Amino acid sequence: MIKRWNIKKKADPGKIKTLAGDLSVSPVIASLLLQRGIETFEEAKDFFRPDYLKLHDPFLMKDMDKAVARIEKAVTAGEKILVYGDYDVDGTTAVALVYSFLKTFYPEVGYYIPDRYKEGYGISFAGIDFAKENGYTLIIALDCGIKSNDKVNYAAARNIDFIICDHHRPGKDLPAAVAVLDPKRSDCTYPFDELSGCGIGFKLVQACAIHRGIPADALECYLDLVVVSIGADIVPINGENRILAFHGLKRINSNPRQGFRAILKLLNVKKELGITDLVFLIAPRINAAGRIESGSRAVDLLVSETPEAAESIGAHINQNNTDRRDLDMSITQHALLMIENNPALKEKKSTVVFHAEWHKGVVGIVASRLTEKYYRPTIVLTQSGDLITGSARSVKDFDVYEAIDACSDLLVQFGGHKYAAGLTLKPENLEAFIEKFESVVSSSIAEYMLVPEVEIDSELGLSDIDQKLFRIIKQFSPFGPGNMSPVFMTKSVTDKGYARIVGNNHLKLDILDSDFPKQVFAAIAFGQGEHLDLVSKKIPFDVCYAIEENEYNGTVSMQINIKDLKI
Repeated sequence: MIKRWNIKKKADPGKIKTLAGDLSVSPVIASLLLQRGIETFEEAKDFFRPDYLKLHDPFLMKDMDKAVARIEKAVTAGEKILVYGDYDVDGTTAVALVYSFLKTFYPEVGYYIPDRYKEGYGISFAGIDFAKENGYTLIIALDCGIKSNDKVNYAAARNIDFIICDHHRPGKDLPAAVAVLDPKRSDCTYPFDELSGCGIGFKLVQACAIHRGIPADALECYLDLVVVSIGADIVPINGENRILAFHGLKRINSNPRQGFRAILKLLNVKKELGITDLVFLIAPRINAAGRIESGSRAVDLLVSETPEAAESIGAHINQNNTDRRDLDMSITQHALLMIENNPALKEKKSTVVFHAEWHKGVVGIVASRLTEKYYRPTIVLTQSGDLITGSARSVKDFDVYEAIDACSDLLVQFGGHKYAAGLTLKPENLEAFIEKFESVVSSSIAEYMLVPEVEIDSELGLSDIDQKLFRIIKQFSPFGPGNMSPVFMTKSVTDKGYARIVGNNHLKLDILDSDFPKQVFAAIAFGQGEHLDLVSKKIPFDVCYAIEENEYNGTVSMQINIKDLKI
């Protein structure tokens, strides 16, 4: 697939020189920092050494005082508290966090994860009925609830109060809960509005701890949960999230909870984990529990207190993940065939596919794979009882939530973010929805959005790459949205002559700059085997790439990870 290269605007030369001098770093490093909004020595210090004690005061969040007061009232009165969350990674980690914290000082706490197939996303009437039947009078909803006005009213009629902790966009009217914690609500002035759902849960715990005089460092044991949610939910890793992710990675690499320890033991993982490892090793297994069986099993794993219990549940969840992977592959292949056999669909600006028998638990993953393949805003739908339900994924810069919102007259419900959303509709509205969604997308999406972008930080000569540069770049981590691993461009390089295909169509080569023929860099271009013939002809080509560490047979070396190349 052809990609467009977008080179970021170069920072002011004067600022580069000043910052490079203040920090005793190269102009390349100074430029990278300035592109990330870091202009002073102090800002650089906070960036490279995120300070856990510099987290924002949780009481700056609208309604936080009300939430803490209601929890304290429940504790004083001996009420039963139900911690309720969504069935994905963000929701289950949030539930595990808040439940575990409350249990340290109060026994009357339980947790509830809705059944993906019987109850669907978010707060359900069945969940409220469960709370009523079991004597719970306060529900703390995590990673869901911001648009559950009718459910909150239903609970209130049964003398059950709600505290909503969500990070999704609110609707026109907020639910009538005791407290609604969501930095995205229009009247909330909290300094950072990109927390994960688990991050909102952590702020609630932080506020409760302050109220109770619990020291700040006593909460660091929960940061492994927070960093997994940050990675899995693809929230920006800057601002407060950078502090949480930085210290969360330290925690998960030094003293993870039993549940994470069990997964890593099962996978025989012994290396130091980064955000990418959390996304591809841990998150899919936690997600698989809710996709295949029950999200409650994920919480069971995350609150396990003994290695034996964690390893037993972990093995079960790992099998869930194997089943999930098989379903994912078969449904993706089916969807690809549907699109390839429908020329009209391939010409559209959006992709919407439906099959009544697809497994509801993996449609979001399939939507992601189709978006990667065709690079269009994509919705994958399946039958769920009397309704049709599904997941949407988007391309860079296009707000799929807004596009779905424009079709809300045809939907039963929807919710989500700019790049990912869920929706439910009646079968009789399916064709009208597909037509309207395509109309909305085609009239609002810019042509450049339909071509995948490689964002390049700066041009760099291969001769400028050395261990010192790489050592400092590694300290830019944790990487993720808002702070991606730096991508460089080098013009007119050639392959030394040993280019080959390895693994699943990956191009392995050794590149050199014609001006410095003795300096050769090992390089890998994942999934780009189609370039083999061209690079083998010794024709100079331009590359954009990240510099990374490669570990093979116990040996660690520097490697060029090629994002794209052009002859």
